[in-house]
Amino acid sequence: MPALSRSDNSLLGRWWWSVDRWTLTAITTLLGFGYVMVLSASPSVAVRIGDPRDLLIVKQIIFLAGAGIEVIVVSLLPPKSVRRLALAGGLAALLLTAFTLVHGVEIKGARRWIYILGISLQPSEFLKVCFIVVNAWLLSEQRNRPGFPGTAIALALFTIIILLLKAQPDVGMMALISAIFLAQLFVNGLNLAWVTLGGVLFCAGGAGAYLVFQHVRARVHDFLHPNAAGAYQVHVALEAFGNGGLLGTGPGEGRIKDILPDAHADFVFAVVGEEFGLIVCLLVVGIFAFIVLRGLLRLLAERDFFTVLAAGGLLMSFGLEAFINMATALSLIPAKGMTLPFISYGGSSMLAIGLETGMLLALTRRRHHADP
Repeated sequence: MPALSRSDNSLLGRWWWSVDRWTLTAITTLLGFGYVMVLSASPSVAVRIGDPRDLLIVKQIIFLAGAGIEVIVVSLLPPKSVRRLALAGGLAALLLTAFTLVHGVEIKGARRWIYILGISLQPSEFLKVCFIVVNAWLLSEQRNRPGFPGTAIALALFTIIILLLKAQPDVGMMALISAIFLAQLFVNGLNLAWVTLGGVLFCAGGAGAYLVFQHVRARVHDFLHPNAAGAYQVHVALEAFGNGGLLGTGPGEGRIKDILPDAHADFVFAVVGEEFGLIVCLLVVGIFAFIVLRGLLRLLAERDFFTVLAAGGLLMSFGLEAFINMATALSLIPAKGMTLPFISYGGSSMLAIGLETGMLLALTRRRHHADP
């Protein structure tokens, strides 16, 4: 790649000299570290659930490769194609999310997954990414074309999505999409009084979820009472960080993954803490922070409002997912089943993050005014 000349006018050449290579390098680093962690954490989990020892490794390598290809391919697209992809993908994901309520696979009392060609898929992961871009387009289009009911359409679409997620139920995804939606409205110029009202409604929704959903009450109770039986995974995760200390026990040498049910997914950060120690944990946090801050800094010079809204929403989604996963493992917030981008095991989340970061790279590429 570095051998490409600045005068190279091919698609790949234009992409290489316009894409944010620092962010691309950070994403590639996370993909590589995800490969290391699947080698470390997955075999124990596979054996415990009765699968062949290397099955999860093979699956995750395929997911990682797919996500990597997705990042590159999507980042080649111009903003107009990103919008079209989000519209088409969002419609398909919306229909599939509704389909989960009829023929979805029930896991732990929730219907969030469907099986396609033998692969478990969570459509709401892709719906979240596409909705962020579609919402940005609707809001920016209303600015460009007075009279276009962009905000009204966005509110209607948001309501449909929230009702579908409530029916599954998926409280965490509801909260994540709601927070990003409110943030995009704020950037769009929503009056501070309405923002305050939105914040109040967001908190009221959290209280309502606590009253309505038993599993939400249980997680809050376990968070407030860390010695409760239901807080087992969080308690073990904290023990893993203690075992790791500053430098860790060494790759593959941790013992917590042998007893932690979600060591390869929701609590993979605990495995990182035990086997690689505090220094590598801080490095991982730093990479996530770098991607978010680097993206926001590039947006300061951006004049296209759609790009600001869409890329800002994608950065918020990426950063919040990483924060929620790591904060859960550290018992800083109640447990929430959310993966660590590019590092946790999972096909849907991995491919959705690949789509998300590919769109982010596509939208933040440096373009001349004549470019599409």
